[in-house]
Amino acid sequence: MELSPERKPLSRVQQNVLARSERRLLTWICGKLPLWVTPDKLTTTGMIGAVMIFFGYALSSFAVDWLYLALAGYAVQWFGDSLDGSLARYRHIERPSYGYFIDHSCDGAAVLLIMAGMGLSPYVAMTIAMLALAGYLLLAIHAFLSARVIGELKLSYLAAGPTEIRLLLITLTVIMLINGKVSNLFDGYSGYDVFIGACAAVLMALFVVQTAITGRQLALLERR
Repeated sequence: MELSPERKPLSRVQQNVLARSERRLLTWICGKLPLWVTPDKLTTTGMIGAVMIFFGYALSSFAVDWLYLALAGYAVQWFGDSLDGSLARYRHIERPSYGYFIDHSCDGAAVLLIMAGMGLSPYVAMTIAMLALAGYLLLAIHAFLSARVIGELKLSYLAAGPTEIRLLLITLTVIMLINGKVSNLFDGYSGYDVFIGACAAVLMALFVVQTAITGRQLALLERR
């Protein structure tokens, strides 16, 4: 298979609330990591964290304390997922095409594990969890298409990025630990279902709006 020639680096658009503070923290950690820690090992660590989250949620059907495994998994997943690219840039050992492909492939697999695990838990219906997964994948498709046609990779929406979403899910998991199952609000759906469903609706709405905006920009640029 013949690979395409190296392209101009993508412009990374990251405007989430914690971006600057997190960047300083990640740079500090990168300076402390031993040489045997590599970006590929960190990517693997992030996937291990996603598997921990999956089993933490799925096994909470048997005992609520399994949610602690999910919480630990979020920390592991953040460490690996946030640092793999950061370490490559810090050490100037980037492999743009390989890194882009592997990192975002793993991101998709990680979100699948997280939402599937949540759907297997006694707190969120699988149908609702899959709607949230669909919303994420739609927005990811938009980001990847935008990267191709306008050269910008958008990493945050509505001032929220992956870290803010993790903190939101961590908070939700802590509430699950404290309150347990909550009473059904309507038609058998719980408050957790309503929250995750609302997140899914926001993601899908963002996809529609961002697609319309980008499509209009492209139409103006390529007007005949």
